[in-house]
Amino acid sequence: MSTEAKDPLYARYLVYLTRPFPDFDFSFIKPVRQKAVNLLNLKSGDRVIDIGCGSGGSFPYLRQSVGSPGEVVGVEISPRTTTNTRKRIAKNKWENIHVIEADARSVNLTGKFDGLLMFAAPDVFASEEALSNIFPYLKENARVAIFGAKISNRRFGWLLNGLLRMALTRLSFTSTPKMESEPWTVLQTRLVKINIEELFFGWMFIASGIVASKESRL
Repeated sequence: MSTEAKDPLYARYLVYLTRPFPDFDFSFIKPVRQKAVNLLNLKSGDRVIDIGCGSGGSFPYLRQSVGSPGEVVGVEISPRTTTNTRKRIAKNKWENIHVIEADARSVNLTGKFDGLLMFAAPDVFASEEALSNIFPYLKENARVAIFGAKISNRRFGWLLNGLLRMALTRLSFTSTPKMESEPWTVLQTRLVKINIEELFFGWMFIASGIVASKESRL
């Protein structure tokens, strides 16, 4: 089965609906993207990788952080989506932003990166195989930031947990892991100084940290 055939149902429609509007993004998610990028503490000239970049919604914030001397590399598994990503890059004439159509578990990259963003990409940040492939490309002390959905443990959270689980099942890849109360568990063993902040009444989160040295993982 092709990657396109396995795309979530919503993606098969949303991608085509938004294709004429390369810069489309949901307004409520823009400040969350900015917050996640800020946690990477990037500076001009840095290289950053955006795994599961989708149509490039985080690119404007990443480019602003690394400036024209820096580089942004996006990785996206869906051929449908990367068509939109390339249209966004072309429309904005971003010469230092590139997208690679590949699976995070097997993508081949070049050089080392100062930061890693995984925004709404649980197939990546909850996958030991994907992380094992990506982390060797990160510099020592590189910063990592992720954003995603989670089970809420707050009072009355159970009222929407089931509905959110059902919605994400329908809107995600078949390989997407089930929603958990701590979706960062796989990733956190690779980070130090990890910080986790709940958003939207505990149904979303942002986590960030610094790549742990090999010695600290032993």
